Amino acid sequence: MNKLSKFYNELSNYTDIKPEIYLSPATGYRARAEFGFSKHSYTMVEDKQKIFMDNSSIPHPCIQQLMPKLLSKINESEVLQKKLFQINFRTSGTKILATLIYHKRLEEDWILAAKDIQDNFKNLSVIGRSKKQKVLIGEEDLEVICNYDNSSFKILQNDLVFFQPNFYLYSLMIAFITRQLKNPKDLLELYCGCGGFTLPLASKFNNVFATENNRHSIKLLKESIKLNDLCNIETARLSDDETASALANERPFRRLENIDMQSYEFSHILVDPPRAGLSAETIKLSRQFKNMIYISCNPETFLRDMVKVDRKIESIAIFDQFANTQHLEVVALLK
Repeated sequence: MNKLSKFYNELSNYTDIKPEIYLSPATGYRARAEFGFSKHSYTMVEDKQKIFMDNSSIPHPCIQQLMPKLLSKINESEVLQKKLFQINFRTSGTKILATLIYHKRLEEDWILAAKDIQDNFKNLSVIGRSKKQKVLIGEEDLEVICNYDNSSFKILQNDLVFFQPNFYLYSLMIAFITRQLKNPKDLLELYCGCGGFTLPLASKFNNVFATENNRHSIKLLKESIKLNDLCNIETARLSDDETASALANERPFRRLENIDMQSYEFSHILVDPPRAGLSAETIKLSRQFKNMIYISCNPETFLRDMVKVDRKIESIAIFDQFANTQHLEVVALLK
């Protein structure tokens, strides 16, 4: 039984609603990809076996085109190869961030060699990282323009924050969510990351209060809010449990000094938790909201949480973000 059929069958125990299904191309779909580096090759682990390669069909075509050329340049330089153990890529579709991660301190000879690489490739920014060290050869932030329906927005990301990986399905996820909204007022968003859903949904709600525990994500989101000239989003660096505590007025938070929590009229809560699913505090908090938008990267914990949140599924979609793997993304509107 394939993963779609498996989830379809399990979902039937919770609702009679048939999910919308969005498929991804089998190749060239990842806007971010991470590889190990060993024996002059990129590496991946599949079925507990290390695979050596000079290219991969999974990343976006512009990353695919860069991979063998970058590998060749790295292998020509002893200083670039030495103690290199991971190479990460991100792309906006044109510009690429390549992060080289090391088990050594990066000195001036590494900087010169990395500058030589960047000078050889158009639209490439090279970043070097080692323990407690970051060396920027190009720009650290990547500006992505996302178009959905008749709207467009800009979002900043970098190699330290989470961002939706599938180049093709991301805008379809946003479009699906916006089509489900009925009588939206204000939105509370948990696990907002660098604003992948915050920014496009801001035009659909009167106000948005978005929280996230990652300081790099919140910093980028604040910059993206200015970039898009938005004035109805407030942010705070809070975990899910801290957000629940703040809304319950259990204790004051210095990070909320300039935010009037009582002024919001929340009609929806949006949660996009890690694979472990929702915490007990978040589930308790969610019961204050009539409408819940649940974005899940783990169908198993999504179905587990359906029992705990005790809600009715109004609409649901499956996004096969990771073709030819066992992973699925689920987006549901719950009453």
